[in-house]
Amino acid sequence: MRQGFDIFVSGGGIAGLSAAAAFGSAGFSVMVVDPSPPATCCTYPAADHRSTVFLQPARNTLSCAGIWDKLAPFAAPLQIMRIADAGGEASVIRKVADFNAAEISDQPFGWNLPNWLLRREMTARLAELGNVNFRPGVGTGRITQRTGEVLVSLTDGTQIATPLVVAADGRNSFVRDSLGIAVTRWTYGQQAMAFTVRHAGPGNDISTEIHRTGGPFTLVPLPDGPDGPESAVVWMERTARAEVLMAMDADEFSAAASERSCNLHGPLHLSSPRSIWPVISMQAKALTDERVALISEAAHVVPPIGAQGLNMSLADIETLLSLARKSPQAPGSRQMLATYAKRRQPDITARLHGVDMLNRVAMANSRSLRDLRLKGLGYLHGLTAMRRVAMRTGLGG
Repeated sequence: MRQGFDIFVSGGGIAGLSAAAAFGSAGFSVMVVDPSPPATCCTYPAADHRSTVFLQPARNTLSCAGIWDKLAPFAAPLQIMRIADAGGEASVIRKVADFNAAEISDQPFGWNLPNWLLRREMTARLAELGNVNFRPGVGTGRITQRTGEVLVSLTDGTQIATPLVVAADGRNSFVRDSLGIAVTRWTYGQQAMAFTVRHAGPGNDISTEIHRTGGPFTLVPLPDGPDGPESAVVWMERTARAEVLMAMDADEFSAAASERSCNLHGPLHLSSPRSIWPVISMQAKALTDERVALISEAAHVVPPIGAQGLNMSLADIETLLSLARKSPQAPGSRQMLATYAKRRQPDITARLHGVDMLNRVAMANSRSLRDLRLKGLGYLHGLTAMRRVAMRTGLGG
């Protein structure tokens, strides 16, 4: 027996759950599937111990989806984005540049939340929506496109008919690949390690990005844990060095992380499992196909710098939803999807190349390039107009 939904979302990660909640809250009937069950608490064996920063525009999207009120009590605000250059021969900070949200807004730049908590609260929101059917543990098996609808076969044998498929199934997207949509991909010889640390001093609502050869080391404050202040860390390193670090025991790794952070927060103590993944940039050569829209990492992947990744994804969702609201009787039409691609493609391309450039600058190995990076940071931070433009651009404004 075939089931009908206005929207079918393939992928139940944070982007997919956000899309399902946004479309469901707008009155569309939604089916969302994901082959993996969601982690429901921080001790769940498969829990995602990374965190995600939501910038100001993203909060608005989540509010309309009925999610933000659930997240706000747990969110750590990010009032200052601090860039520290440690590109000298020794592990010493050469320059610190603070970018304060108060210069451009009465709100913080964004808010940081653990991924396991995001998934838990987003799943709870979907359970409140009678028009959303979330099927964890079920994947997308086959897609058959027709002029007026898409037929989707699920891995449990269920048949779905829908006028719009939203592919939110990640960088290795089954939907994208099954439709033959090619991607452009480039690599850096880097790995990103994500983990949580305890430290003595408070985070003070400051996200700190420390630049040194190999890539940025970023500490983002979390709500205080039971043993004191905590921060989420993303440490980007060249692959060979990252493999050595991942082989260390917890004490050795904590000492290496403290040294890499130039002890800016004092000694760091590892307080979570470590995860690691290759750093890449990727862009799909098309954002749409017949009655299919790609969003999130199915459409674009950027290095974890400047909180751009998921916030680009939420901009995809916001754009797609606004277009669907204008023609609720015809989601997935060719005109709607052509407009979606036209609106999103320039921003995606600009941010991909911008983050790519920032990562290459942060990785700089030669002394002359490191010194040039230092001068550039001083120039950007020292001119008020340039500093404010950079902050607005980072927010998507």
